[in-house]
Amino acid sequence: MPVTITVGLDGTGHSVAAADWAAHEAVRRGAELRLVYAWAWRAGDTSYVGDREAEERMVRAVLGDAESRVTAAHPSLDVSAELVVGDPVPTLVDEAARARMLVLGSRGYGTLAGYLIGSVSLHVLRRTTRPVVMVRETHPDAPAPRPSGDVVVGVQDAETAGGPVLDFAFGAAAERGVPLRAVYAWEVPPVLMWSPGSMWVAEQQGGLEPVHRRILADALKPWREKYPQVEVVEQVGAGPASEVLLSRTEGAQLLVVGRRTHEPGVRRLGSVTHAALHHAPCAVAVVPHA
Repeated sequence: MPVTITVGLDGTGHSVAAADWAAHEAVRRGAELRLVYAWAWRAGDTSYVGDREAEERMVRAVLGDAESRVTAAHPSLDVSAELVVGDPVPTLVDEAARARMLVLGSRGYGTLAGYLIGSVSLHVLRRTTRPVVMVRETHPDAPAPRPSGDVVVGVQDAETAGGPVLDFAFGAAAERGVPLRAVYAWEVPPVLMWSPGSMWVAEQQGGLEPVHRRILADALKPWREKYPQVEVVEQVGAGPASEVLLSRTEGAQLLVVGRRTHEPGVRRLGSVTHAALHHAPCAVAVVPHA
């Protein structure tokens, strides 16, 4: 049964960019492309024209334009488009559950996460159990990610590395035929920072970095064996995880990060994922941990 890649449209240029990205991904994977506009009419809402029939016509026009655009670019692609009447967040969460991945548009750079990716996208990211790829519209003056660029994955906790995150990242690199850059950040333990003598002992024993390199290598080993065709570049850096990770994304075409559940029933994105969504120069795939 063919897999499906679903795009959530909202009438913005960012969602058009998401549709373009998803169409390329569907062709690459031999998947079907589904375009969805989740729409709920609210009386008195003046976001469009304040008229239900007129607003529905506009929504259907957005769907039709997107379908025509991706079909013209990829004539052999199996494309479907549907207006789904319902609140956007639960509708998109349900759509994601039936798809290989959900692709949404991101508003670009900003300082507030809610402003950056929109409240709908933020809630969907927190609630879905499927990978969500956030794609921003490329600014005319900004350098576009290179199609030949590698895939970068942030290994936030190498000792308990999440299988779904690494599996998605290795699979994406394999589909593209590009290297995978696995990035792991570590910080000097506070006890060593406050104890020069302990730091000296650690350095005499070879330093802390080799230890973390081994941790990363061990975490990647099962996935290297599963995807032997993928060239893997292992990078370990000392410092805050978000800074270390983002410093390795130049020229990348995709950044893969995890989303951890901290408490039963409570899902948060985490500071590294927020930073990636804010500042990564490429598409960002957010993959829930198992």
